[in-house]
This record gives sequence, C-alpha cells and structure tokens, in this order.
Amino acid sequence: MWGSSRRHGLFGISNCRYLLITSCLIHAVQVLHICKAQSIDEQALLAFKAGISGDPGRVLAAWTPTNGIMNATNNICRWKGVSCSSRRHPGRVTALELMSSNLTGVISPRLSNLSFLHTLNLSSNRLSGSIPSELGILWRLQVISLGGNSLTGEIPTSLSNCARLTHLELHRNGFHGDIPVNLSNCKELRVFNISVNTLSGGIPPSFGSLLKLEFFGLHRSNLTGGIPPSLGNLSSLLAFDASENFNLGGNIPDVLGRLTKLNFLRLASAGLGGKIPVSLFIISSLRVLDLGNNDLSGVLPADIGFTLPRIQFLSFYNCGLKGRIPMSIGNMTGLRLIQLHINNLQGSAPPEIGRLKDLEVLNLESNQLEDKWDRDWPLIQSLGNCSRLFALSLSYNRFQGMLPPSLVNLTIGIQQILMNGNKISGSIPTEIGKFSNLRVIALADNALTGTIPDTIGGLHNMTGLDVSGNKLSGEIPPMLVANLTQLAFLDLSQNELQGSIPESFGNMRNIAVLDLSYNKFSGMIPKQLVSLSSLTLFLNLSHNIFSGPIPSEVGRLSSLGVLDLSNNRLSGEVPQALLQCEAMEYLFLQGNQLVGRIPQSLNSMKGLQYLDMSQNNLSGSIPDYLSMLQYLHYLNLSYNQFDGPVPTRGVFNDSRNFFVAGNKVCGGVSELKLPKCSGGTDNFANLIGVGSFGSVYRGTLGNEEQEVAVKVLNLLQHGAEQSFLAECEVLRSIRHRNLVKVITACSTMDHSGHDFKALVYEFMPNRDLDRWLHPFTGEGESSSRTLTMSERVSIALDVAEALDYLHNHGQVPIVHCDLKPSNVLLDPDMVAHVGDFGLSRFVQGANSDLFQHTANTAGIKGTIGYIPPEYGMGGGISVEGDVYSYGILLLEMFTAKRPTDPLFQGGQSIRGYVAAAYPERVISIADQALLQREENLEEFLVSVFRVALRCTEESPRARMLTRDVIRELAVVRDSYE
Repeated sequence: MWGSSRRHGLFGISNCRYLLITSCLIHAVQVLHICKAQSIDEQALLAFKAGISGDPGRVLAAWTPTNGIMNATNNICRWKGVSCSSRRHPGRVTALELMSSNLTGVISPRLSNLSFLHTLNLSSNRLSGSIPSELGILWRLQVISLGGNSLTGEIPTSLSNCARLTHLELHRNGFHGDIPVNLSNCKELRVFNISVNTLSGGIPPSFGSLLKLEFFGLHRSNLTGGIPPSLGNLSSLLAFDASENFNLGGNIPDVLGRLTKLNFLRLASAGLGGKIPVSLFIISSLRVLDLGNNDLSGVLPADIGFTLPRIQFLSFYNCGLKGRIPMSIGNMTGLRLIQLHINNLQGSAPPEIGRLKDLEVLNLESNQLEDKWDRDWPLIQSLGNCSRLFALSLSYNRFQGMLPPSLVNLTIGIQQILMNGNKISGSIPTEIGKFSNLRVIALADNALTGTIPDTIGGLHNMTGLDVSGNKLSGEIPPMLVANLTQLAFLDLSQNELQGSIPESFGNMRNIAVLDLSYNKFSGMIPKQLVSLSSLTLFLNLSHNIFSGPIPSEVGRLSSLGVLDLSNNRLSGEVPQALLQCEAMEYLFLQGNQLVGRIPQSLNSMKGLQYLDMSQNNLSGSIPDYLSMLQYLHYLNLSYNQFDGPVPTRGVFNDSRNFFVAGNKVCGGVSELKLPKCSGGTDNFANLIGVGSFGSVYRGTLGNEEQEVAVKVLNLLQHGAEQSFLAECEVLRSIRHRNLVKVITACSTMDHSGHDFKALVYEFMPNRDLDRWLHPFTGEGESSSRTLTMSERVSIALDVAEALDYLHNHGQVPIVHCDLKPSNVLLDPDMVAHVGDFGLSRFVQGANSDLFQHTANTAGIKGTIGYIPPEYGMGGGISVEGDVYSYGILLLEMFTAKRPTDPLFQGGQSIRGYVAAAYPERVISIADQALLQREENLEEFLVSVFRVALRCTEESPRARMLTRDVIRELAVVRDSYE
C-alpha cells in the first residue's frame, strides 16, 4: 500500500513537472513571438525616426535600439508618442501620436509594418514628401491625422482599403490631384478634412453614401464642379465647410435642407449662384450659417428668427440680398455675429437687434439702410443693450441727421465704430472719450462740423482714426498726437483744419499711414514728423499751405513707400537726404516753390515708379540717371526751368510716360508729322472724327512713327478758341489712367498765315464707345462684334474712376460738361479714357480769369439728351450734372439706345423707359446683342440699372456720389468675374 501510494505520488510529481515544462515552453514561445513582433514594430519605428531630419524638441531622443532586451526602462511601449496594446496583443504598437512636435522630414513607408496600428497622428509638424501608399494595408487603422504639415503629392487611393477608418484629416498641406472616389468605401468615416490644399476636380457624388459622416471639411481646396445633390443624404452630418473654393460654382442644392442635424454650414466665396434655398432657413439645429461673397439672390425670410433659434453666426455679406432685415432677428437670442454688408438691403435696421444680449459684431456696411429720426436713431438706441458688442459698422448707407446722442450709451467695451459714407451731420460728441477700449473710429465722408474733440486723446488703445471727407475745422488737438502712441492709421484729409502741425507727432511711434492732405495747415513741416521710422506705407501732406524747406530728416523715412508733399508752398532745394529712402515707390513734390537741381541722391531709389516734380522752379539739366531707374514708368518734370537735352532711354523712350512741357529743354516731344494735305488743313487725309469745334486726324510723332490723334481747331467756329484754351487749362492740371493723355499743344500760323491751333493726343485704336454701341457698315471691328458684359462693366467703372478723379482729387473740382459715348475712347486693351475737355469747367473758387468769364457766359453746355434738367432751367454747372450725364451714358451702354432715339417722344425718355421695366423686366429692355451672347445676366443688369437710375434722379442732391458708383459697380464686376 505504501508502495502503491509511492508510485502514485511519483506519477503526480512527474505529471506536475510535465505541465510545468509544457507551460514554460508555451510561455517561451509566446515571449519569443512577442519579442519578434516587437522587433518588427521597433524596426518600423526606428525607420520612421531615420526619416526625421529635424527634431529640435528632442522628442525622439529616447528612441534607441533595444537590441532585443526589453525591460521597464528600455521598452518601445514607453517611447514618446507610442502606445501599445495590453490585452489581446500585448506589446504591439497601436498608436503613434507625435502631434505638434516640430518634426521635419518624411513619413517612412515602413510604418506599414505596424500591423496593429489604429491611430496615426502626426499633425501640426513640418513633414514633407508624400503619404506612403503602403499605409493602405493597415486595415485596422481608424485615425489618420496628418493635417498642418507640408505634405505633397496625391492622396493615395489605397487608403480606401482602411475599411475601419473613422477620421481622415489631411488639411493644411500641399496635396494635388482629385479626391479619390473610392474613399467612399470607408463607410465608417465620421471626419473627413482636406481643407487648404491645391486639389483639382470636384466633390465625388459617391460621398453621399457616407451615412456616418459628421464633419466634412473642404475649405480652400481649389475644387470645382458644384455641390452634388447627393450630399443631402448625409443624415449624420454636423458640419460642412466648402468655403473659399472660388470656382466651385453651381447652385446650392435645395436638398441640403434635409440635413436636420447640421450645426455648421460655410459656403462663403465658392462662386455659387442662383437663389438661396428657402430650405436652409428651416434647419433649426444651425449655429453657423455663412453664405457670404457669392453670386446669390434672395431675401431674409420674415420668420427667420423663429426657424433658426440656435444660430450664433449669421453671414450673408455680398450675396445679393434684397428687401428688409426682418424684425424677427431679435428672437435669435444666441446671435454673436451678424454680417450682412455689401447687399441691397433697404429700409430701417430693426431696433429689435438690441435684444441680442450676446451680440459681438454687427456689420451692415454698404447697403441702402436708413434712419431719418431727427433726435436719435432707434437702432443705436437699442444697441445700448448689447453689452458684449465690440464691433459696429454702418458705413456706406443712408443714415442721416445728427450723430445720435445714444451713441454714447453703447457698451464701454466697444472697440470699433465705423460710420463712413453716410450723411451724418453735427459734431463729434465729446463723450466718445469714455470708450476706453476703442481701437478704431471711422466717420469719413460725412458732413460733420466743429472741431475734433480733445477727449479722443484719452483713447490710449486707439490704432486707427479716420474722419476724412468732412467739414471739421480748428486745429489738431495736442492731446490727440501726444497720447495716441498706439495709432497706426490717421486720416484727417479733406477737411478745413488749420494751424501748424504739433511737434508731438513725434510720439506716434507706431504710425504707418498718415494723411493730412486737402486742409489748410500752415507753417513748417516738423522734423519730428518726418523722423518717424514707423511710417512705412503712406505720408500725404499735399494741398495745404506748408512753407519752408523740406526737412533733411526726411531721410529717416527709409521704409516709406509713398510720400506726397505736393501743392504747398515749400521752398529750398530737394534734400540730398532722400538717398536714404530706398523703399520709396511714389514721390510727389509738384506744385511747390522748390529750386536748384534734381539731387543725385534720387539715384538710390531703385524701386521708384512715380516721380512728379512739375510746377516748381527747378533748374539745370535733367539727370541721365533717371533713365536708368528700372521701375520708373511715370515722370513729370513740366513747368520748371530745366535746360539742355532730354535723355532718350528708359522712361524717356515713350512720350506717354514722361512730361517736360514748359521747360527750355531740347528733345522730349518729337516732331509732329501731320498727314499730307491735298488743299489746306480742312482737307487732311485720315480724318477719324468731327467735333463741335474742329476735326480729329490720325498723325505720327517722331522717328518711331508713334501714332497720335491730332485735334485741329476750326477757329472760324464761334467758341473754338475758348474751347482750345479751356482744354489746355484743364489738361495741364490733371493726370489719370482713365483720362485721354495730351502729348502736346500747337499754337502757330499755317502756311497761309492763318492762326493754327491743335491738340495732340495719344491715339486710341479702338476708337470711341459710340461706335461700339451703335455700329454701322464699314466700321471694321466694331461692327463685327459687340461689347461683352464684362467689357461694358469695366468701361463703366473706368469712366466713373475718371469722373471721381475730376470731381474730387484735384486742387479744385472739374466738371466735364459733355460726357457721352463719343467722348469715351478705348485703348488697345479696351480700357476707357474720357476725352474732349473743351466745355469743361473749374468750380468752387477757381481763380482763372478765363473760367470766371466762360462760366458766366456759357449758357447751356453739353449734348442734347445728356444735359441734366437743371441746366435747362438756368441752374449752375455742378459735379452732379456730370453724374446725370454718366447715368444716361450707363443706360445707353446696356440698352444700346441713344437718349435721342425716336422711341423717346411725347414726354418719354430713356430713363423713364428703363424705370418702367425695372427690376422685373430688365431683360426686355437690355441690348439684345448682349443677350444673344451671354446668359443669366438679369441680376447683373438689375444692379447696373439701379446705379444708372440713381445717377439720373431729377434732384441733383439725390444722385449718387462717384465713389458710391465705383463701389457698387466694382461689386458687379467682381461678382460677374
């Protein structure tokens, strides 16, 4: 029995030993397997490290070979950024997360050996190269996050094999090519972000099958082809951003209204067209809705405040909105930002906006909103309740009357108040000084009077102040310049300010832009002002009464781009110190009393593009080094005392780019060669036009046979000589890209001893606008094609720019008095140039005896059909009269009907003809030749005709300002293009 027990005991011991040995063997095999697997993972990680060329944070410093020996301290699972599995597959690398580590280099394809990897996050580094296509074999991958690098190449199609993928984030790189269509096979995708890349092609319609997708980021990816309607099937979608794909195009699919979980929708600047789908306004979950800067149309629904109750960010800027701002907007109590600027919104801005307690930004700029209350504006009153408001812009609307007293009730935290371009009168309230956080005040282009309050000087955080274009008087408050040391932008131009410039301007150590032009400042220019090295962009002191020399300290403006000291009473020589102004591109010194020679120091201004020293008393020879300035393309030295030869190289090689009239120089404007006569000046060959006071011929100039247009006056015609003198007087004082350039004038005797007067202009090969609008047989190119919509809008803008220059940017306003299509000439690039100033007038204090005489004896001036009604009733000439003529020209450009068309009889007029069809039937009255070439023009035509009708209002005061015309037509042009 004992023996039996012993045998059983020995058997039990042997069995235990067997089990122990077996267990040890199995464990050893497992350890060997884990070690081998870890060795594969280790080699993959070390290969990744080998591809990293820069690791300034030493993130990978501890990644050193284990040599097969792993312990608590030497283990790949403890390496920075590495995570391993601890259960089913212990020791296997499951995550590599090295985001924001400042790594440079490439992604090794050997990462594909990390077969258990489910998370790869290398975002926000500086990695380059392409995504290895081998990553497509990692079927366990759930997260690929490579955003914020410098990766290039195409997105690998192999990533579609990662069937478990939930996050694919490739934003902010340099990928190109199409979005792989087969990525729609990744049915688990919840986040797809390829924003900010340079892709091509469109959004794959197959992505509409990704029913779990929650975030779809396509921002600024260069996509085209529109938004596929299939995206309306993405029932889980929370955020969709396709903004700034400028050529995406197409309409907004109505089916996007099905996305009932959508919180975030951004489609701004995507080249979208058509009407705004009403369905978008009933996605009650929306918090962000941004459709701005598209070619859309529509209105804000009256019940928008009830259908979008959760909205926080509402942006519809520059997208063709009409109608009124709904009162229900006051129910959107979560709204923090409202951007409705650059639209056609009308009526009053609802005071219900004041209910929005969380409102931070309100931008209603560039609409047709108005408030006419005598005592206060309801909107401003209500905004006193918006305690978080920090930015308010009401610029370029129709607000009028006194600046409302309730303005001072705005929250003390407000940082920006922008009210440019309205009709605001009265004074700037002294209480504005209470806004201690205010950074920007813009009240330009209004009718403000009084002085600049001293209290503004207490706004120590101010960075920008613009009160230009008003009627402010008095001196600059000393506190304004002494205390506003953070100011970067200051514009006090076009007012009636006077006195000297405070020396305390030297305290403005951050000023980059300073404009004091068109005032009555006097005294010397303080050296402290021109010593400000922070002035890097713009310094304009023109059109004042400054005297004395230009301070030599001007040389400290070494980074300044534009310096304008023109039209003052500055004397002395041009300072040599200008040699230090190496960044100068535009230098205007004309209209002063400067003497001496042009200093050699200007040779150091290698980037100089514009130089105007005309109308001074400069002398000596014209330096040849001016011809060596590579970028100089405009030079005006006229009306000085220069002598000697004119250089022939560089800017002097083209008479269109330099001016030396009124000097004693040799050369310059070459000999004028008129076509041969067959019997006196009345029989010149090459007749190209006949005007009121003479005829226009084609001629040549100089040895290079430069083509010119020569206007020969018929001095037997009554008023012709006055017309010649008037045109000379005007043309000597103006220069603009959209005005016809006069090269020279001739006043002599012809071969028969009779007076001969002629003006020589730059030749315009595309003739005049009239020939393009009303072609007839034999007119060459103008009869073979019509002007496109783009060309018409561009020409209209060019003419508006020319008028704005004549009316607002000279020493005194100039009224053209005869604006019509035949006086709009087109150069080889179809850029418009306004010509024929024979009837023009200086107004508002012109001191020319000639113009004082002609203004009193002229009678009605202009061409029938274009003359404003007030001229016919004895009213004086005015810039508003030119605006009326411009409006008629605009109507003619887009209807192809002259204002004297037989259709307009019996009290009918071209304005009434268009007004009767506006806006619903504009297609019926538009130029049919235009409509035959292009489609979908209705919205553009409505916008253009709206401008034209506002320009031709019967009351001169109701007509548009040229700057507003330019702004609105620029919107049309940009939207069309």
